[in-house]
Amino acid sequence: MDQEKFEKLMAKDPAARRPAFFRRPHWTRRNFFEILGAGVVGSYLVKEARADACSSQSVNTISSAQNVIFILLAGAPSHVDTFDFKMTNGVTPAAANPATINGILWPTGILPKLGDMLGDLAIIRSVRAHALVHSLAQTWTQIGRNPAAALGNIAPNIGSIVALEKTAERLPSHVLPTFLALNSDGAVGSGYLDAKYAPFKVNPSAAGLPNTQNSFGSARWQEMLAALHSEDNVLRVNSPLGKAAEDMDGFYTAAQGLMYNPAVQSVFTYSTSDSQRYGSTSFGNALLVAKQALAAGQGTRFVQVTVGGWDMHQNIYGPNGNIAQGNNIFTLGKTLDNGLSALLSDLKSSGLLDETLVIALGEFGRTPYVTGAGGRDHYPNQFAMFAGAGVKGGNVIGATSADGSKVTEFGWSQNREINAEDIEATIYSAMGINWTNICYNDPFHRGFEYVPQSSGPNYWRPVDELFS
Repeated sequence: MDQEKFEKLMAKDPAARRPAFFRRPHWTRRNFFEILGAGVVGSYLVKEARADACSSQSVNTISSAQNVIFILLAGAPSHVDTFDFKMTNGVTPAAANPATINGILWPTGILPKLGDMLGDLAIIRSVRAHALVHSLAQTWTQIGRNPAAALGNIAPNIGSIVALEKTAERLPSHVLPTFLALNSDGAVGSGYLDAKYAPFKVNPSAAGLPNTQNSFGSARWQEMLAALHSEDNVLRVNSPLGKAAEDMDGFYTAAQGLMYNPAVQSVFTYSTSDSQRYGSTSFGNALLVAKQALAAGQGTRFVQVTVGGWDMHQNIYGPNGNIAQGNNIFTLGKTLDNGLSALLSDLKSSGLLDETLVIALGEFGRTPYVTGAGGRDHYPNQFAMFAGAGVKGGNVIGATSADGSKVTEFGWSQNREINAEDIEATIYSAMGINWTNICYNDPFHRGFEYVPQSSGPNYWRPVDELFS
């Protein structure tokens, strides 16, 4: 089956054709509250990783970040029309309006607001994807390894590893999940880790987080919950299910913290004016909620936000060159530009940018040539954008040829292209997590490496050159 046919089948019915390694445990908002009302124990509540079951090398972590906002540009944006801009005569519309800003050629007609913020951004132009199939590459980007490899089947999301590592830092007063996934229904789950480390998936709405209140009020709800506890307390304490029952009790407790909680509602609600500042789009609203979740200081440390629509095989500059029509690099670029610039501005003004690592990337790049359909096909060369948490702004790592077809400068100490595994290691290092950890409680008893092959002469490593 060729790649184009495979992707069409995936788009038509992804669940039926997606391999088992894409179906991982996760918690949606609905799952979470269904658990509150029914004592259902998921079969995937397996033993969690523990410090005494792991080993690691002695490394120096960057340790500059307290939080991460991971933005997945699903569909794969064209690097040569955005963060590695190339002006091609007769192809690139004049409306892209390229200008050189601090030595960086930038499409001010596509990403004008981010152009004004280049002093806060670092761009890697020597990133290369391992795969060119959307579902495979998107999963690879989220787990930092080959999903089809032996342990790819049980590999957790990067955010789940962060949640595992940062659980010890949670306070009793924290009520928000450590790992939030906004507009990210396809986010990879917690793999073989305990389901409490899975992403809590929400599609933000101005009305707030649904199902956290009901018509009979808080007092009556507390009475009903107390009655339930009085009935099943014996099983909770002495359940034959052991740790699984303990885990379920933990879910009850966590869900109770979200119910009738003004602090929770203040995170998930937003005003029309705030939404407008972020572009009045679902993507902008998700970034707004991400910012509010971190500002609340209620336990969230990793937020994944997804914005799709970048798979522009045709009409990348609009139908018949009309940049105002349809989903094209100008219209979707505006969505990204408005939302991301507002996020960075708010984080910076509040001081949160100093401790929050913001990352934006797709699963791969797009061809340097435009097809007969007026679009760009899949291509391994891509970009990754970083900001915050000590990232050196105005920094460009790596370079590509005049048409963006090949890497001409790697731009870092390893003298090779940068891959998803290196970006994963960079996130862990920035969060003070030893990326060489190997935990031996995986179901296959092979030893699960946080970053695969993180030792040896050709190991994956953090891109320290990003940081000042």
